[in-house]
Amino acid sequence: MPKQQTCTILSKVWLNQDTVYLSLLAGDMVRTTFRGPGQFLHIKCGDGLMLRRPISVSTCSTDGSEDQISVVFEIRGQGTAWLAERNKGESLDVLGLLGNGYPIAPESRCLLVGGGIGVPPLLGCAQYTQGRSSAILGFRSSDKGILQDRFRKSCASVQLATDDGSLGYHGFVDAVLQNTLERDDAYDAVLACGPRPMLKNVAAVSRQFGIPCWVSMEERMGCGVGACLVCACGMKDGRMAHVCKDGPVFNAQEVDWNA
Repeated sequence: MPKQQTCTILSKVWLNQDTVYLSLLAGDMVRTTFRGPGQFLHIKCGDGLMLRRPISVSTCSTDGSEDQISVVFEIRGQGTAWLAERNKGESLDVLGLLGNGYPIAPESRCLLVGGGIGVPPLLGCAQYTQGRSSAILGFRSSDKGILQDRFRKSCASVQLATDDGSLGYHGFVDAVLQNTLERDDAYDAVLACGPRPMLKNVAAVSRQFGIPCWVSMEERMGCGVGACLVCACGMKDGRMAHVCKDGPVFNAQEVDWNA
């Protein structure tokens, strides 16, 4: 069961002009609701906004007297703008941990493929697999690049790509994925998070090499617990899954990419 918790902001860092990294003290939330890296929090953003905002968990820890959770988000509207104005020591009303994470084990060797604001949730996967995984991170341009140093500390290797060629490979992450798997396809899984077109292409490349692929889907969300049925995602078998309850992580081969 998800847990409603008052979380204190432990630290706040601006990663670029519109992206914020928050570290939260979260009581025993991780110890009681963790299902795997890739879950999310539903955060109340101001008294005047009825709906909470879903924010993917980047990393979490149970090492201290209180659990710690880090989240990274872009300012995209009124709610996230309010959240970006919060500072160290302030409290947030948080519901979590929600959804299902990536089905991996600590001993897994995975290839992590992230695009833009889809990069942060994969850092938890890197840490969870204890340096065995490698990462391919894509951004629009070099000034949008985030968390590269943290990935380098937690991964066997890190490759970068940008749409404009200002950092790393000039192009998209699916091309880097193709080249990587042609050299070495001995991965337990490809884990991806990012824009839907990127996920579709990553799923196709993974299928070509016969490697299981798990994708984190993003849809507009209301309640966060499967009651309002807003965050529908079409599956190949004709059913409508819901990102908040059935996801956000899905087997890429089960998703209807043309829905």
